[in-house]
Amino acid sequence: MRTRLEFVPPEAAAGEPRCLLIIGRAERLRRADVLGHLPGDVAEVWDAMLEAAAPGDAGGASCTFGARAPQRVIACVLPEACSRHNSPARPHAISALVAGQAPGEGTATVLLALDDADHAMAAGCAVARALPAYQRKSGAQKERAVRVALLTDGAVDLERVARTAEAVRGAARLVDMPPSELNTAVFVDVARDTAAHLDAEITVLEGEELGAGGFGGLWGVGKAATHGPALVILEHTPAEVDGDSRTVCLVGKGIVYDTGGLSIKGKDHMPGMKGDMGGAAAVLGAFTAAVQRGTRHRVYALLCLAENSVGPESTRPDDILTLYSGKTVEVNNTDAEGRLVLGDGVAYATRHLRPDVVIDVATLTGAQLIATGHRHAAAVSNDDALEALAVKQGRRTGDLVHPLPYCPEFFRKEFKSKVADLKNSVKDRMNAQSSCAAQFVAEHLVDFEGRWLHLDIAGPSGDGELGTGYGVALLDAILEAL
Repeated sequence: MRTRLEFVPPEAAAGEPRCLLIIGRAERLRRADVLGHLPGDVAEVWDAMLEAAAPGDAGGASCTFGARAPQRVIACVLPEACSRHNSPARPHAISALVAGQAPGEGTATVLLALDDADHAMAAGCAVARALPAYQRKSGAQKERAVRVALLTDGAVDLERVARTAEAVRGAARLVDMPPSELNTAVFVDVARDTAAHLDAEITVLEGEELGAGGFGGLWGVGKAATHGPALVILEHTPAEVDGDSRTVCLVGKGIVYDTGGLSIKGKDHMPGMKGDMGGAAAVLGAFTAAVQRGTRHRVYALLCLAENSVGPESTRPDDILTLYSGKTVEVNNTDAEGRLVLGDGVAYATRHLRPDVVIDVATLTGAQLIATGHRHAAAVSNDDALEALAVKQGRRTGDLVHPLPYCPEFFRKEFKSKVADLKNSVKDRMNAQSSCAAQFVAEHLVDFEGRWLHLDIAGPSGDGELGTGYGVALLDAILEAL
């Protein structure tokens, strides 16, 4: 099933859809602007439909069939409960309701009755997240068209919401692609196409060039694969640079498939590792959204691409790699590979690009899910204001964030090696693993005194077996607010 998604003004949402989904809190769904979109026969039973929906914590729905188009009208009632660590737009419920109630084919209209205009981005991206762009089922030639309208008292930049939602779907599509289709060479091609579309500069370092150039992390992780590793650097320079402009480097982990290397994951833990490039997908999507928006900052997107494969050239536990920072790393776990490629990425950024801010994004640790769960990314930062900004913009965009401890003096000891500067995996797994993994990346920030934010998105990057496009809206919002 292919889905064509279109954002339209409320007055253009009428038409004759097969299905009409109206989404909002119960009180909001009783307001006049919502009632004006109901067919007459549905308006008569609308209060009863809202009572029957029973939203609970996840949202609820009730349905009726009208005499004329739309043939089916669904009241999707959002939960009342919304804690301070959640997004007030309740995007988790919007996504679940759209995914569960949207028709399998034909046309549908989604009316989002918003409590506040500031909820538009989170709500629009929640709809996008519910409508995957990648599909390889037989019969996938069928198409459905989904129009989305935002009902609110305030002004909404509908074009920006639409662009960001499309970037979210694009990032999720990359996460959903199997490694038989998305290898490192294909990912590089996607990045080249993106750069051409945005009129951005692009530099690609790949294959043995990385090994010869001192990128021991990328080369060590990716050299055993059929398609070698790559470091892709996209650059956007605004037409006018003023005193408010910053240089920001977004660095994404792009492990297109993770077998675990010689520290192999096994049959129970390897399936799903096609999504280990969710950080790079988020960075590419956010770069796209920011450039299309007209960001005032100089922005670099660095994609650290590799396949952690098994072969005669695989890095072994006990091997020592020299990363681009110049630091040596004794490998004690080849399944702790993401931090190796990110180490090279942030080292390149800080050695050559003179950033004011570095943000790295990665599906890095299973411990992130234990610490902050399926929906909140874990944030580690050396700057209070940047950490607070990430949390704030997470609630605004629906890409939720929760901070973890930043305390290098407590965590550096976990990587001590007798023969190298560092080991790559922690000694004590009970000592804040996700913060430790972040600190490993920070060890490769070369002569950097700026602001750094690490986002571990292992949980929120996926929902069940599908990607979410997590991070696209968040990163763009952070860029806008810097």
